Amino acid sequence: MLDLLIRNGSVVDGTGAPPRAADVSVRDGRIVGIGENDEPARRTIDADGLTVIPGFIDLHAHYDAQVFWDQALSPSPLHGVTTVVAGNCGLTLAPVQPGDEDFLTRLLARVEAIPVEALTAGVTFAWRTFPEFLDIVESLPLGLNIGFMVGHSAIRRAVMGADASAREATPEELDAMRALLSEAIAAGGLGFSTANVVTQVDGDGRPTPPNFATPEEFVKLSEVCGWHPGTSIEFIPGSFLRGFSDEEIELMADMSAAANRHLNWNTPLVNKMAPDLYKRQLSATDIAAQRGGRVVPMFMPQNGPTQQDFLRGYVFRALPGWGWLFDLPPDERIEALKDRSARDRLRAALDAETAGLAVTMRASWGEYFVNEPADPELQHLEGRRIGDIARERGVSDFDAVLDIAVAAKLRVGFVRYGYTGADEWTSAARTEVLRDPRVVLGASDAGAHMDMMVGADFPTRCLGELVREKGLFSLEELVHQFTEVPARLYGLRDRGTLTEGAWADLVVLDPDKVDAGKLHTINDLPAGAPRLVTESSGVQRVCVAGVDIAVEGELTAERAGHLIRSGRDTDTVLARQR
Repeated sequence: MLDLLIRNGSVVDGTGAPPRAADVSVRDGRIVGIGENDEPARRTIDADGLTVIPGFIDLHAHYDAQVFWDQALSPSPLHGVTTVVAGNCGLTLAPVQPGDEDFLTRLLARVEAIPVEALTAGVTFAWRTFPEFLDIVESLPLGLNIGFMVGHSAIRRAVMGADASAREATPEELDAMRALLSEAIAAGGLGFSTANVVTQVDGDGRPTPPNFATPEEFVKLSEVCGWHPGTSIEFIPGSFLRGFSDEEIELMADMSAAANRHLNWNTPLVNKMAPDLYKRQLSATDIAAQRGGRVVPMFMPQNGPTQQDFLRGYVFRALPGWGWLFDLPPDERIEALKDRSARDRLRAALDAETAGLAVTMRASWGEYFVNEPADPELQHLEGRRIGDIARERGVSDFDAVLDIAVAAKLRVGFVRYGYTGADEWTSAARTEVLRDPRVVLGASDAGAHMDMMVGADFPTRCLGELVREKGLFSLEELVHQFTEVPARLYGLRDRGTLTEGAWADLVVLDPDKVDAGKLHTINDLPAGAPRLVTESSGVQRVCVAGVDIAVEGELTAERAGHLIRSGRDTDTVLARQR
């Protein structure tokens, strides 16, 4: 007898093949048939008028802490995601030496904008080693399939202590790091993750530990991945905001070549103010191939909303010359924002920049929309465009933003869509990146930047925009990009397609309705901390191993996910054939 039979659906199997009418048969968590089947089943679902696809795979998430208080890993399953990879950007919660728990907690909180009070209340360090960490995660009732990269920051800190954030490693320390990384990967870590972005700082405001590593350290640690089956490398180079330096292009190539594994990074930047930026970034793939490596850009494909505010201020805080404002307590910050001289100081700091985020920001104030003002007297501004409000008030767009922030006592969000109303150049450049065969689409950052974005909704948001609204992809093309392509990149065994023998991770959806909703705040994190979430539409059912984890936009209590361990659950994908 079958455990599950999905009848009458249109199957898009993830391979890129066109849709076809077929039943999907499931037994013991795996697909046992694609085609007409009259065998009795314990559970039958009628998918008439709906499409059945593989579950989406998210290779760049930060659910390292959330897995301990929310095994459903919401909101990812609501948007059809069934498999995630965490431990990215060099950030993991293991290994950890006694006394370093606070360092790793505040590091993750600061870099990934996760409320530190939630991490402190929600994570109990019941492990020391990475193998112990994986064993504990595997014992949890997991909603999704989850695997973990091994983070450079934790490895460096475990070996060097506080000196990890101060100096280069000695040869002996580097050997110890390699041994610790090898132990972690042998236990099931999916590979090595790192980042040397100087703007990423720890809880004390110091650059993260990999910023003190030499090129040799990056290459030698990457080499460890080549000692083990089914591994990958993930790296965020410090120069990516400028299009990569020659040295870091060569470094990425050498890291990949040393392990004979691919290295992925994110995300290509489409910026009209720097029109050659993304081309320079993508060229790193071609140079890596010449040096015996494989460098893969991962692109955030969605026209997703991002929210900034003047309370937590993750993005605004990082603007050149703005840090002083966020060093003030909220009450003093409000007073500063009222002051014309302070406003002039902020504006002058932006005007002084010739490249980067500040240039984009100063030209886009009018494109923001007001979101969730806490003051009832400001509710009439909800959803309104700043440019329209500014014109009505006879003030600049910049002043309109600050006036609303002050009136709301900072408890208001300003939301902007990256590509809505984009000019012809930007639209064409984005399409070029989306269709570039060197690029893998994804890089969600799910579980991070909780006050700014919800990357977890990239599949539904992209299906709504890129397939239904714009026709840039067919349904089967984009499903292929979000399922089989990432599965093959990481060698995820028996995942990414609807084929006999594969895990029954699947989604039943209405392609005419699938989409993601607006950003809104809920206070469901430990200690009552807030986060932004979005709902989905058109997603009728999401299954992991044939078990419903979400039905009609609501999570179920079922937990059928697995911990993904390298070697056991992944195949080796070589950067080059020997």
